[in-house]
Amino acid sequence: MTQRFSASPSPRPGTPTHRSGTPGTTALEIVVGCKVFVEVKKEKKEETREFRKAEILSVRTHNDKPEYYVHFVEFNKRLDEWVGLERIDITKDIERPAKKRNGKGVGQKRKISAIEDIPTPNAKATTPSTPLVEATGEDYEDGGTPGNGTPLGPLAATFSKEQEIERLRTSGSMTQSHSEISRVKNLERIHFGEYDVDTWYFSPYPQEYSDAAVVYICEFCLFHYISERQLRRHLQKCTVRHPPGNEIYRCDDISFFEIDGNKQKTYCRNLCLLSKLFLDHKTLYYDVDPFLFYIMCQQDEFGCHMIGYFSKEKESTEGYNLACILTLPQHQRKGFGRLLIAFSYELSKKEGKVGSPEKPLSDLGLLSYRSYWTEVIVELLLETKELNEDITIEDISARTSIATTDILQTLQSLCAIKPYKGQQILCLSDGVIASYHKTKEKHKNRRIDESFLKWTPPHFTSNQLRYI
Repeated sequence: MTQRFSASPSPRPGTPTHRSGTPGTTALEIVVGCKVFVEVKKEKKEETREFRKAEILSVRTHNDKPEYYVHFVEFNKRLDEWVGLERIDITKDIERPAKKRNGKGVGQKRKISAIEDIPTPNAKATTPSTPLVEATGEDYEDGGTPGNGTPLGPLAATFSKEQEIERLRTSGSMTQSHSEISRVKNLERIHFGEYDVDTWYFSPYPQEYSDAAVVYICEFCLFHYISERQLRRHLQKCTVRHPPGNEIYRCDDISFFEIDGNKQKTYCRNLCLLSKLFLDHKTLYYDVDPFLFYIMCQQDEFGCHMIGYFSKEKESTEGYNLACILTLPQHQRKGFGRLLIAFSYELSKKEGKVGSPEKPLSDLGLLSYRSYWTEVIVELLLETKELNEDITIEDISARTSIATTDILQTLQSLCAIKPYKGQQILCLSDGVIASYHKTKEKHKNRRIDESFLKWTPPHFTSNQLRYI
């Protein structure tokens, strides 16, 4: 009797198969809340396949095939994406959401609202929360030995690095809305100017836009369209070539425009819709009246092309000089984020105030501000050393308009606070100084020249500040 054997090859990881002793996993068994291993997209196909643990946030049917919106565990939400069953390794165990007990979920996974559940501006809300985008500097080395320095004063004794970082991330009026940031990304790509840009997060554009492969946005007036044909027809009629506000700064090809959210509501709301695609925690797009917007543009013969922007409250009770900041992804890693931060502090100097960004800060935002604070503080300390002058934390704050808590936090991160003869002094290590010179050389062509700033701080009456 002849026995036949199968000569079929072993399946590669990620191929649907049955495991010995267990039934095979099917698409019906993968539901919202499950955690599975998903193949990571690689730029080069010949690279080794990599699988990461991801949570299923939503399920849909596309071309009669199931697709899953996944969030990679311990990775930024900007990497969330739709994947097909072929990218899921169903040979590995699937972690399923905990079952309910007495009608209440025990360790139950969060439920994700459908894409169609788009909020409408029917309720009054608080100030939008605003993480920041773009890291613009180098990490500075820690270390150093005690030496001649500057006494810190009484503020250093009450400062805790861990407490301050936690306060930066969780306090302030702009706390994040968990129901908003958990939404599934509804737009995959936008066309802006001459760039096609992949989006990162959900933004409450109209429902029909979620079915479009690309959403087309006019880079001058920020109106959005569902097809390229509609955009072309708009461009034939659009006469706008710069943001609808006062130009308060121009140096070389860089300009800043100041816009009052109460006077240019449509433009500012469109701006917030656009920025929400790249900011995870920004929650409002219609309540723009209490804010001033500062748009940074790059000029050429065709007009002023937006690079990024920041906003600030007209009247901040907590002394914030910046509410929301964004450098568009196609212009990141070019020093423009640092330019936006520097400009916000130049405005604070004109106002004669000390300022700080509104909290919480994102991880990238914290890195961006830490880089700027470090460069400015180290530069000032080196200048005072050459002049053989003493300087205190309060002096640094008065000259730079940086809040004392932000200065102390930065000095702690540099390990620049040292005990010496019964007091605390500032001491910069050789590594910090070397990193400063490297960063300064990198940003030498991207600096704000205060002599080109033509701006008078606006003043608003109590009637003008009544928005709600």
